[in-house]
Amino acid sequence: MRGVTMMQAILALEDGTVFTGRAFGARGERWGEVVFNTAMTGYQEILTDPSYCGQIVVMTYPLIGNYGINREDFEAKKSYVRGFVVREECDRPSNWRASYRLSDFLAREGVVGISGIDTRALTRHLRNQGTMRGVLSTECNDPALLVEKAKQCPHLTGQELVPEVATKEIYTLEGKGYRVVLIDLGSKLNIIRHLRERDCEVVVVPPTTTAREILALHPDGILLSNGPGDPVDVPYAIRTTRELIGKRPMFGICLGHQVIALALGAKTYKMKFGHRGANHPVKDLATGKVYITSQNHGFAVDADSLAGLPVEVCHQNLNDGTVEGIRHKHLPLFSVQYHPEASPGPRESAYLFDQFIDLMHRG
Repeated sequence: MRGVTMMQAILALEDGTVFTGRAFGARGERWGEVVFNTAMTGYQEILTDPSYCGQIVVMTYPLIGNYGINREDFEAKKSYVRGFVVREECDRPSNWRASYRLSDFLAREGVVGISGIDTRALTRHLRNQGTMRGVLSTECNDPALLVEKAKQCPHLTGQELVPEVATKEIYTLEGKGYRVVLIDLGSKLNIIRHLRERDCEVVVVPPTTTAREILALHPDGILLSNGPGDPVDVPYAIRTTRELIGKRPMFGICLGHQVIALALGAKTYKMKFGHRGANHPVKDLATGKVYITSQNHGFAVDADSLAGLPVEVCHQNLNDGTVEGIRHKHLPLFSVQYHPEASPGPRESAYLFDQFIDLMHRG
């Protein structure tokens, strides 16, 4: 292995595909699942979304960094992204809210970046072949060696990602309204913001908290958050959810939606390239309205596995027909695969938080 110049970076995929570009952000070598996001804006929220833990994120919009990084729009206290891939990195941001450059933020967070590659070709490749493991390096200029490293990387399934991003202890954010226990699987901060805007008292608990411990907090409702990885890798959360169903009104988002489905007896599967972006059309089957949604997931609920269960599909993806939401036929429980809290993305699905409040109001 020979050292490379500070300006060079290489992204190698497990199938032998290699892209060479310019390094920015942190220096070093990172491995992960290579995925793409189609959002035009919101790179700061994407970089700080805990659901991207374990992944190298490719942005399809060609210019990234033009409005810098501000101090207000974080979705977690740090970034869990392992690598960041862009066509062109803007190192001179122009925005009154900007506190520092994208490259400075990546360097601070230890995220290796690569720019100057054909992200359109890379995205088309991932769409055709599916997401795959990759290595992003500023330290090695041997593509063949990096490809071999990519082949040896662990798969996303089986990794302990949720404990890496979730809270380790219980904490409370005071409010004058309903008390909501948020089971933190890697929650975005905007979920908490939406609850607090509705005057909720939010009690955030680790994903390993038992049903008995949660009920001892006397919640009016329970919300399961988003998070990274394969839902079958959090059996403790599935078990707890199964014990809580019917005890309190329940709402699940993204990974929380998948955990609820598994707790009810359904199955999940890994998608070819997932849904990641801010432009996914979802139909609310109860009203017939179509919403443009923010999404970030690589697993989905198997629609066929819902047959015979006391639930109905309430939301559906109009691009591929996948399940985007389920609702229990008898109990106060519903969940959605997409992100009604947005950040980034359209905010028109925030009405789902109001529906959760209504469930708690009706008890």
